[in-house]
Parts: sequence; structure tokens; C-alpha cells
Amino acid sequence: MQRARIKLVSTEIDKINQTCDYIRDIVQKTGVDMSGPIPLPTKKLKVTTRKSPSGDGTATWDRFEMRVHKRLIDLAVDERALRLIMRVPIPEGLHIEIEMVER
Repeated sequence: MQRARIKLVSTEIDKINQTCDYIRDIVQKTGVDMSGPIPLPTKKLKVTTRKSPSGDGTATWDRFEMRVHKRLIDLAVDERALRLIMRVPIPEGLHIEIEMVER
């Protein structure tokens, strides 16, 4: 039996949740088996920089952090459902990857 594995990756959690809701609505309408969205570990990218440009003065630091959120959704393969999922509006900054997996 084949399944479709959908990976969603973004720095903004709202975009991922919105797209997951679209996919969940499609799955409920078509009656396909779905597992997920499974939250994968969030990657935290941290950068620490010195505030003063010349190095003189007090040692004060700026700390910046970017979080990369990931979700995983598994679907039973249904041609109609996959066509509808391919038409889901994908916001700017959201990466989506659809992979066929043998189960």
C-alpha cells in the first residue's frame, strides 16, 4: 500500500498551521486516512553579535534567534485527494515536499 508523506517547513508557525488546516479539510471531505500533523523537533538557529561597531565601550551583545518549525503528514494515496492537495494555496516562506512512500 502506498502513502503520500507531506513535509512542511517554515520559520512562521502560523503558515504551517494554516496549510495543515487546509489539508485536514480536504482529507475530511474525501474520507482518506490521515495521520498527523506530527510536529518534528524545532531547529533553533542562534547568532550572537557585539552591539558596538568599533569594539570600544561596554561589552554588550545582541542575541538573534530563528526557529524552523516542521510538520509531517501521512496520507493514504487517493488520486482525487492528491489533486486537491496539490492546489492548496502555499504562502510565501513555506516549503512543502510531497513524497510517495511504500508501506
